[in-house]
Amino acid sequence: MYRKTAQLVLDECSRVLLSVDEDTTQEFIRRILSANRIFFVGVGRVFLSLEAMAKRFSHLGLDTHVVGEITEPAIRPGDLLIAGSGSGESLFPCAIAKKAKSLGAQVVLIGSNRESTLAKIADFMVRVPTNTKAKAPDEIASEQIMTSLFEQFLLLYGDTVAKMIAEKNKIDIDTLWEYHANLE
Repeated sequence: MYRKTAQLVLDECSRVLLSVDEDTTQEFIRRILSANRIFFVGVGRVFLSLEAMAKRFSHLGLDTHVVGEITEPAIRPGDLLIAGSGSGESLFPCAIAKKAKSLGAQVVLIGSNRESTLAKIADFMVRVPTNTKAKAPDEIASEQIMTSLFEQFLLLYGDTVAKMIAEKNKIDIDTLWEYHANLE
């Protein structure tokens, strides 16, 4: 039972990760690297996956912040907000994205629903065709619990993008420990 379920999870993750095209990912990376600072917003398990992405990007020396943290600075023009929401209708990320836009920041949505409120606010979208409440015909069906596949995608995609950034910037990954927490 374990091996069968583990293989199902691996197969679903592989399918959704490979569903995002190269051009979309390259544009996402371009936006990340051209931003002064990068902010992340999401809710629930999506938030946890985005926190991991923010931490991994910080290991690359990028200036990252998670919305709501006590040390979060003011967002400004030249900054980028990455909002994660499968449905694109989560109230908190929608409100934060609107506020970020009004303050001159760029907004990127990582989500599934092209017709969502967040998709309409965002300057750019990384479309992830995982199953959502919207039930779009091209969504990748998942046998996992609720929206696990979307949250898993965020974690894996963040690490994939981080590796691509490290290669693009010719970063020696053995030197990245200088950015790792050391008060542990």
